[in-house]
Amino acid sequence: MNIPHQPKAFRKEPSELPNALPRPEGEFEALKKTWREPRGISLITAVNNTYVGLWYIGTALLFFLLAGILALIMRAQLAGPESDLISHDLYNQLFTMHGTVMMFLFAVPAVEAASVYLLPNMQAARDLPFPRLSAYAFWAYFVGGLVFFTTIFYGLAPDGGWFMYPPLTSTKYSPADNADWWLLGIGFIEISAIAGAIEIIVGVMKTRAVGMSLDKLPVYSWAMLVFAGMIVIGFPAIILGTLLLELERAFDWPFFIVERGGDPLLWQHLFWFFGHPEVYIIFLPAAGMVSMIVPAMAQTPLVGYRLVVLALIATGFLSFGLWVHHMFTTGLPKMSLSFFSAASTAVAVPSGIQVFAWIATIASGRMKLTTPSLFVIGFLFIFTLGGLTGVMVAMTPFDWQAHDTYFVVAHLHYVLIGGMVFPFFAAMYYWMPAASKRPLSERLGRWVFALMFLGVNVTFLPMHITGLIGMPRRVYTYPVGMGWDELNLVSTIGAFMIAAGVALFLYDMVRNFRPATEDNAGNVWNAGTLEWLPNGNYNSRSIPLVLSREPLWDQPNLSRDVADGGYYMPGTATGGREALVTSPFDARPQYILQIPGPGWSPLLAAVFTAGFFLLLTVKLIFLALASGIAAIASVLLWLWETDPGPVRPPADIGGGYKLPVYMTGPANHSWWGVIVLLVVCGMIFTCLVFSYLFLWLVNPRYWPPDGTRLTDLVWPFISATLYISGAGLVMWASRQLRGEDRRSPRSFPILIAVALTLTLGALAVDLSAHWNTGLSPKVHAYGAAVYGLISLQGLLVGVTFIMGLYTIARWLAGKLDSVRRSTFDNVMLFWAYTAGQGLVQILVIYGFPRVIGGN
Repeated sequence: MNIPHQPKAFRKEPSELPNALPRPEGEFEALKKTWREPRGISLITAVNNTYVGLWYIGTALLFFLLAGILALIMRAQLAGPESDLISHDLYNQLFTMHGTVMMFLFAVPAVEAASVYLLPNMQAARDLPFPRLSAYAFWAYFVGGLVFFTTIFYGLAPDGGWFMYPPLTSTKYSPADNADWWLLGIGFIEISAIAGAIEIIVGVMKTRAVGMSLDKLPVYSWAMLVFAGMIVIGFPAIILGTLLLELERAFDWPFFIVERGGDPLLWQHLFWFFGHPEVYIIFLPAAGMVSMIVPAMAQTPLVGYRLVVLALIATGFLSFGLWVHHMFTTGLPKMSLSFFSAASTAVAVPSGIQVFAWIATIASGRMKLTTPSLFVIGFLFIFTLGGLTGVMVAMTPFDWQAHDTYFVVAHLHYVLIGGMVFPFFAAMYYWMPAASKRPLSERLGRWVFALMFLGVNVTFLPMHITGLIGMPRRVYTYPVGMGWDELNLVSTIGAFMIAAGVALFLYDMVRNFRPATEDNAGNVWNAGTLEWLPNGNYNSRSIPLVLSREPLWDQPNLSRDVADGGYYMPGTATGGREALVTSPFDARPQYILQIPGPGWSPLLAAVFTAGFFLLLTVKLIFLALASGIAAIASVLLWLWETDPGPVRPPADIGGGYKLPVYMTGPANHSWWGVIVLLVVCGMIFTCLVFSYLFLWLVNPRYWPPDGTRLTDLVWPFISATLYISGAGLVMWASRQLRGEDRRSPRSFPILIAVALTLTLGALAVDLSAHWNTGLSPKVHAYGAAVYGLISLQGLLVGVTFIMGLYTIARWLAGKLDSVRRSTFDNVMLFWAYTAGQGLVQILVIYGFPRVIGGN
């Protein structure tokens, strides 16, 4: 008899399933020993998700608390008219830091942190595929974020608004270092977010329980997959924007200076291409959490699973067509406004699908009014109101009236607090029993919810009225008699109600949270998903066979069988930490991933990375360079241990499967990681080409400016030939490594060295060709854009150079051969991209001015 709903590849008789196999004695003890955490101070070198995830969540909550304190100070200042509690300058710093900390240091890191902890448990994986990358992302965020926040105590905090619009933030109007702290000080956040996105995408696609095909994937995993994809597409725009504005401030390259061909609207395009999707980047993981909590509270499967997944994907897709939603008052063509207004309205449809699916699930079951349930209900109410006002400001005529008023402040907070904070608190109460020996208090939780729910509505509902009667946002005081006095006082009282709710939550945490891996409170909600399996530092005792979306409900003995080690990988096949890598669509076992354990190198790399950006901010150039070199050395040190090769023959994982312990090429998890990284690089380059073309559109008669001498076409031909030749030599070296070439493989390092020389030569030819024409990046935006493209290519060439030397070093150390070559496969992939981007850059720089009739 076949198991119902079981994929064809896994159909077995019940007696043939792996849980029927006896387990050797001592196997479990060996597994626990392998995953044992470091002791003493070395605990900070832990890299597994059970520790890094909790640290990550705790740090995000810390920044939420700090940003909230800044908000309370601002609300105290605005409680009455003509208040002088704080100065104008300090208010600007508080306002900028509040928005920056909430958006960059709390919202995105919080949902990434939750995924680091939850995803491996939810997918019954030992860990995420790059645990050291997760640790690196956390420590860069922790160290850099704390240093960045302390600037508020020294008068150095950024004061140009969390959106940092030029020309206000250009050197002419902001000559101090405050803006540089924003531009460089959050560089580590951008790196951390990208690192987390790579981890999430590869983790969701490649490390799942056996049989957990895409149609059985938890909705939360789908949400995090879309979330990570949006980060990969959206964050490069803000990365590029901060680079361009810092280049303007530090080296006077006029990307945003109108008098020299720049345009401040370019910043708004780049910022909001990231900024508006970020609202959904924050919302989608929260929606995924709600889609996990509602079925457990209602004790029934989620209604419309496939529609909800499609809604998540549609929301991610549509969100990138909304960025001009924030630019309706900038004088754009009416046709553009109508398109973006329609897109802003359309994005409400997939959100509505999810809301109705949750309501239908609640209606089809028997909802238990627990604290998580209350926060979910509060989320539905507040987020729906925020969505309705969002449709209002999507209408261009209304937006012209409400733009930059407190109506927009109210809308923003209804969406962000309702769409992210309430689901996050629901998740804290819901999943706390999986991380703690005791769940949080239901009695206190109800008080927390009541204070926060009432506080949010008391704070922000009056702001709609305040905005409609004319109060502009970002003002630190206001005169008597404008009709705003009572409304502002009510909003301030509401803010302190929210603070009381958060304080009560923190008290509940101190009173009840006791971290635990093995002896946790357990499945107190009778939920049906895999994160409630018995677990430890190794997460699930064995990797189960999944037959449905709610396996704990549909396979009643699953928890007991997993605890007994009855399924796949119940022990350690290689004597070290391992994870099971599965196929991306139907989750069939592919190979055993050897996972690196604790180490100092990710921590040091993170500290030195944060140091690089922070030291640049205060103009300590040599120390910054030294810190950057130390960061690169630390990264190379940790990478040296992450390609162990096929140290053992194929191992038995149970259930009749013998799997290899090593794979190369597209089957390898790191290959997938490099592909995601290259998408990030491609998006940065695409945004830079967009910037080049945008600046041409605002300067069509001066692109290039009069008197600019274009380079001879022989130089791009030479540069392109060198790029192609270098990439070709790398492919030749690959054939030698595989043994497909009759020549001696001893020439492998020579080929790589020559390829490096050719690639560096291509960049040098490109740079010198323009420099010899007298083109300067300081005179006009055309020169700045050209050298910006060359500089980005130079960054890639520099990374390729380091990777090439690293490859040679591994070959010389005997760690690279025809079988053990995943490192080289990744380097070859990156090298091919670098050459391809170099060719496209040549076409843009040399070809475009001639196509449009340049002199």
